[in-house]
Amino acid sequence: MSPDAILTLAITGLCLLALVTTAVAPAVIFGATLTLLMLSGVIEPAVAVSGFANTGLLTVAALFVVAAGLRQTGGIQVMSARMFGGSGSVTMTQMRIMAPVTLLSAFLNNTPVVATFVPAVSDWARKHRVSVSRLMIPLSYAAIFGGTCTLIGTSTNLVVNGLLVAQVGTGFRFFELAWLGIPTAIIGFTYVAVASRWLLPDRVPPAETLQNPREYTVEMLVEIASPLVGRTIVEAGLRHLPGLYLVEIDRRGRTIPAVGPDERLEEGDRLIFAGVTESIADLQRINGLVPATDQVFKLDAERSSRTLTEAVVAGGADFVGKTVRESRFRNRYDAVVIAVSREGKRIARKIGDIRLQAGDMLLLESDAGFAERHRHARDFLLLKPLEGAATLRHDRAWIAWLILAAVVTAATSGVLDMLTASMAGAGLMVATRCCSGTDARRSIDVDVLMVIACAFGLGEALARTGAAGAIASSVLSLTGDNPLMVLAAVYISTAVLTEMITNNAAAALMFPLGYAVAQSNGLEFMPFAIAITFAASASFATPIGYQTNLMVYGPGGYRFTDFLRFGLPLNLVVGATALAIIPRVWPLG
Repeated sequence: MSPDAILTLAITGLCLLALVTTAVAPAVIFGATLTLLMLSGVIEPAVAVSGFANTGLLTVAALFVVAAGLRQTGGIQVMSARMFGGSGSVTMTQMRIMAPVTLLSAFLNNTPVVATFVPAVSDWARKHRVSVSRLMIPLSYAAIFGGTCTLIGTSTNLVVNGLLVAQVGTGFRFFELAWLGIPTAIIGFTYVAVASRWLLPDRVPPAETLQNPREYTVEMLVEIASPLVGRTIVEAGLRHLPGLYLVEIDRRGRTIPAVGPDERLEEGDRLIFAGVTESIADLQRINGLVPATDQVFKLDAERSSRTLTEAVVAGGADFVGKTVRESRFRNRYDAVVIAVSREGKRIARKIGDIRLQAGDMLLLESDAGFAERHRHARDFLLLKPLEGAATLRHDRAWIAWLILAAVVTAATSGVLDMLTASMAGAGLMVATRCCSGTDARRSIDVDVLMVIACAFGLGEALARTGAAGAIASSVLSLTGDNPLMVLAAVYISTAVLTEMITNNAAAALMFPLGYAVAQSNGLEFMPFAIAITFAASASFATPIGYQTNLMVYGPGGYRFTDFLRFGLPLNLVVGATALAIIPRVWPLG
């Protein structure tokens, strides 16, 4: 092994050690690793940073914007509400998430599937007080399961298929991988259902904790032609809202207290809710409900570009002692009071009739620049914009879904490559105003992209110095001439490399080694091609082994050891299953 290969393995070992034993952000660790490789002269700067121009990386960035368009239009919210259902056991929730993701990932590229579901799962977990760290790894694993079932399920399948056609003249049939993928998916579902209660962390707490105990009163109006008209309170999703309580309904001057679950909504109903800040913000996103004050619709900015801001009333404010209606907020501040909290408690009175006092906490709807413009105003002691509280563009949800369908169809049919289709989809999301340019920029997770780009650079260093090949050759030299042991060695080598570098790189590196080993032992190569394809995709033990694992790493609040603890046993079970099935479906010789 060359000195450069030894040095590369040493630096890679330090990287893995830092990921396992420290709380330093993965992006920082990977950036430092790549810097060390360049400083040591192991890899040229141009090669080290080539990952930043990789089409896979750029595809992920574009798909973040596509997912932002789906979220800003409420498309994901509607889908997740119907798909995930109400609250229940964590195990049932995991299954409700994993089943559709597995099915979609079998026929769609799993990257956009996960990019679409990550925000939906995060929102669902927050609303139902479920730790998101119990859901994100199952989401990624479900995408991996689905990707192993068809030829187009993942890019790795297509990479090996292309190499196979070039080498022997024939490739995989469309559903050939399903002989292995479907049994593995069943085993994977069972493993998640049984093992997650002990091995998955409960680290990320629900958003509705005692960090924000303020309770507001807010009035919402059922719009004319609202999709909620004619639905019961339960059917409309307004029953048992987390952190929110429907106090009463004002219907044409008649008050309906203690609203029952079977009460049907009518046009013009004024719904009086009591709830905490985040829940009030969620209420703003429900399609068909709008703040009951007419002043909201007289604000200058388009509703989709507005946000919610909390403001504490100062003692010297000249509207102290006046009702909300008398305060003329819209004319003075280009903002509207939609909820009021006093001493952390709701006020049992209609919003317009509440007489404001010093220290009252107001929830204002305004344009995004309100807090900056009035931060020095003597009327307010504190101004705090709420992150992610923008009103959704419900009327464009169908456009967002149409764009996503077009992206997937164009990419999977071969009309466009995945990068071109994704970038076109991102551009269309902004052009059709499914999301704003600001939303698009904010949606791109720079830390995730940094880790992916650096992982490509690290993979290049391992491959170019011969370190990766030396590892694979060493493992293969231990097998002797036993066909099953040779197959196991190829599978294990691919699986190990996949956890260290990228899945496509591992598959491309192991393909010629596997072909040479099969030829030298007089064995059929198809079982080896299947083993390489599957081992490169079935990566569960590290966040860097597979792209979807990286995508849920941050949102799930995980540490490197979480993947190792939960994924390594699954890797072993899936590997044993693969080695039991492959020789029976694809004979070794």
